[in-house]
Amino acid sequence: MGKRLTQIATRTGDDGTTGLGDNTRVSKNSLRVHAMGDVDELNSHIGLLLCEPMPDDVRALLVRIQHELFNLGGELSIPGFELLKPEAVAGLDAALAQHNATLPKLEEFILPAGTRAAAQAHVCRTVARRAERAVVALGAQDALRDAPRQYLNRLSDLLFVLARVLNRHRPDGSVGDDVYWNSARLAAATKKDSAT
Repeated sequence: MGKRLTQIATRTGDDGTTGLGDNTRVSKNSLRVHAMGDVDELNSHIGLLLCEPMPDDVRALLVRIQHELFNLGGELSIPGFELLKPEAVAGLDAALAQHNATLPKLEEFILPAGTRAAAQAHVCRTVARRAERAVVALGAQDALRDAPRQYLNRLSDLLFVLARVLNRHRPDGSVGDDVYWNSARLAAATKKDSAT
């Protein structure tokens, strides 16, 4: 593979436009550039998450996801091009089923909190939702394949599950739990149960 980046500061974007992969130039405020930027931000947040202690299988999964997000961003940068493969969505489905099967059933909402790794996974989840919204908005304007939208939708679900997994993984070997929302409904139900 030849050198892809020979000059970083090109100054060609000083006019508020940027180049796409097909050599066309568009506004940096275009829907396509917003979608590309949100996917890039998501990948950066996953990179930050990877700085935390975690099980080896979760680390390998997140590294694979970073490569797939790079493919997704590349596809968004070249209108009409296919780079993200359908197998990537299927891979997320499989990982979601595998990791969710290890968790206790949720009976109440949880807060985006707990260990630093879990909290960062929740940040990744919310950025994935924003990236999904950006891709949906772009798809309403330009023809897009289903895979990028489906991938981001599935990835945000997986990141929620991984946050729960990471709350249970402690470097000292202890097992943690989620941080549950103190809802008025739950408090009332608990009070009623304790009174009977």
